Amino acid sequence: MDNKDLTHTKTFQSWQWRVIICSMLGYSVFYFVRKNWSFVMPLLGKEYGITNTSFGIILTLMGLIYGVSKFLNGFIADRANARWHMSIGLLCCSLINILLGFSDKMAALMSGEHAGTAFVAAMVNIFAVLLVLNNIFQGTGFAPCNRLMTHWVPPTELATKMSIWNMSHSIGAGLASVMCGYIIKSTQDWRLCFWIPAAIAAGGVLFIVTTLRDTPKSVGLPELPNTKTALDENDNAEGYKKFVVKMVFKNPVIWILAFTDLFVYIVRFAVLDWGPTFLQNGTHHLPASLAGWTVGIFEVCGCLGMLFGGFVSDKLFHGRAQRVCAIEMFIVALCLFMLWLFRHSIGAVGMLILLSVAGFFLYGPQALLGVVASNQATKKAASSAVGLIGLCSYASVIFTGAGLGWYSDKYGWDSLFLIMTFVAILGGLLVASIWGIKKDGYIHEEEPSAKS
Repeated sequence: MDNKDLTHTKTFQSWQWRVIICSMLGYSVFYFVRKNWSFVMPLLGKEYGITNTSFGIILTLMGLIYGVSKFLNGFIADRANARWHMSIGLLCCSLINILLGFSDKMAALMSGEHAGTAFVAAMVNIFAVLLVLNNIFQGTGFAPCNRLMTHWVPPTELATKMSIWNMSHSIGAGLASVMCGYIIKSTQDWRLCFWIPAAIAAGGVLFIVTTLRDTPKSVGLPELPNTKTALDENDNAEGYKKFVVKMVFKNPVIWILAFTDLFVYIVRFAVLDWGPTFLQNGTHHLPASLAGWTVGIFEVCGCLGMLFGGFVSDKLFHGRAQRVCAIEMFIVALCLFMLWLFRHSIGAVGMLILLSVAGFFLYGPQALLGVVASNQATKKAASSAVGLIGLCSYASVIFTGAGLGWYSDKYGWDSLFLIMTFVAILGGLLVASIWGIKKDGYIHEEEPSAKS
């Protein structure tokens, strides 16, 4: 079979869509055992008096560890079997969430008390340790999926199909938000926000093992055409190291993308991590279930925005997704500014509409920055590049975790959207600086085969 016709065969297309859809569903389950913590925090604050500052410190630790884990797992993913890499990590997350539901029992054993300062301190420490462990294994989610996408999807289609895949973020976070909102409303039991997602994650492990496979070669198909790299001629440990240094660490485009993603994630996490608390305790005092739906709708609109961004990148901008990212970040900034300007008069419905529009345009860059990085670093180092971007992006939790936790305790939530406006503008300006870069880092037929 001619390699150039590979992507047009029914067999390849069947496997390609199977990998895309099944990895989407598998990765979305990771959110059930990660974003449930955002809905547990308000209940723990009321029941045990844990402060937003304490929660913010935990969020910061979680995010930093997750960023480091994404970074390290990026290097592992470029050389490991994605199916087993992903499933083992999700199994560990499921087990840790079961333990999280017993945090009060463990705190009582450690402190010898069932209430009081010593009990609460022990409980905070247990949460911190278990949530850090959880986020170590959360890093095994995206990196294997990114490997799968770059091995199964040609660079000319990656923006569109990766945008479809990236709906897994919104599907997982949205469903987890709605589910946890109703668990809290109906039971007021924070423990079930850990145990029910843990059971779902256990089912997700079986699903991943059953449905996913690694590269086209693992199912008897040829590799993608037009994806030749300098590493192909020297694919050993030393060659891989030199290739990654050149294509990732010494590549200024990857660093620009990494710092842009930092600003994207500051805005995203400000909504996801503090949204339920802000909406319940801020200006509008929404009930937990409605706060859950608000964050969930933000995620649904993000899904649509990712599809739109991917389509526009491939069809109108001919694969230059960084241009779409720049435009959309400025639109996000406008929405956030309006949310701040009309914060006292907009009402719950108006806030929901503007948050939805902001989510629609924010999730384009959230998906497409990784696409640009994957194409620039090539399929041989795509997960390493995205891992570096993940490390930088999750440094955002220093600001959104401890920073916003402290800020809200001291000053309230009044300036939240104005701060996020400036963050979005900075992100837009930064990604606009690479407006004219080439489409990818592959060696094409007309190019000389330069050594790394």
